[in-house]
Amino acid sequence: MWMLLKALLLILPLSAADPVTENDFTIKDFAFASGERMAELRIHYRTLGTLHRDAKGHVDNAVLILHGTGGSSAGFLGANFAGELFGAGQLLDTTKYFIVMPDGIGHGKSSKPSDGLRAAFPKYGYRDMVEAQHRLIAEGLKIDHLRLVMGTSMGGMHSWMWGERYPDMMDALMPLASVPGPISGRNRIWRRMIIDAIRTDPSWEDGNYTATPRNMRLVHEINLFMAGNSTQRAVEMPTTAKADAVIEDMVGRMMAGSDANNMLYALSASADYDPSADLEKIKAPLTAINTADDLINPPELGVLEREIKRVRHGRAVVLPLGPDTKGHGSHTYATLWKSELADLLARSGKK
Repeated sequence: MWMLLKALLLILPLSAADPVTENDFTIKDFAFASGERMAELRIHYRTLGTLHRDAKGHVDNAVLILHGTGGSSAGFLGANFAGELFGAGQLLDTTKYFIVMPDGIGHGKSSKPSDGLRAAFPKYGYRDMVEAQHRLIAEGLKIDHLRLVMGTSMGGMHSWMWGERYPDMMDALMPLASVPGPISGRNRIWRRMIIDAIRTDPSWEDGNYTATPRNMRLVHEINLFMAGNSTQRAVEMPTTAKADAVIEDMVGRMMAGSDANNMLYALSASADYDPSADLEKIKAPLTAINTADDLINPPELGVLEREIKRVRHGRAVVLPLGPDTKGHGSHTYATLWKSELADLLARSGKK
């Protein structure tokens, strides 16, 4: 889930033949589920490719891709994702598809606490984030249909919500590194550890800090612990000295691009997530991808396997631990699961 580790990934620009366009969509007087309102909510987004409409004027080539907690759409531009999917002849070839990748509320270049409101920023949840994404698609880009909705971690959870809230709007769904159930158990514990570490830090000052709260280092160590897998970590950190050196390097880089209020809001936003009541509403073919080494969504709980039976065209895949899996972060390594994406595109009726 934790896309703050994007800072540790090699982000490579796409070729000149595949230019990325960045824009902002402003929603006036946005009403949050909390009852709060924002006069202007900015949703930043990146697109690749050209939008196409059929003879009746309906969009037929749009793909919506949603990022994880703490990340942004920039995280999809690296070799492990864009390099495997967006090139000529690849599954989401941008000469054929129009790719839309928004930054969620509180993330990237979209409106967020660190813009100036700090702790006065409206309390947002996943329902608000999905609502804003939908308004970008329907009102901002005038897209009436999506070939595919897919997302990683938090974006995977949003994908489940899209399938339930807008069941006639997409041909296919692919949630990665997520389960269709409430945030509970260990998943809730690590979030609470981070939330409490920030809120109980005396230097946080109720969100009005003048310097980075001291506990942010602990926050990033927790994130580092939850990412990856034990085999990967053993290779990276074979001795105590090497482990300490790697931790110092990774945490140092994560500290450089983070903000405590943004982090607190992002982790708190998941409290309203629980799509389990409405899974039967999903109409589009859906393939959910998890990995056996994911600490956040451990397969031994059987949540995905149990609930997928309620999705009429659902398929659940749990990739086994292997030399190339990255724990929860496997969601951004398309080479691990792109064969399942090919199958989903084929069985959802279009090529």
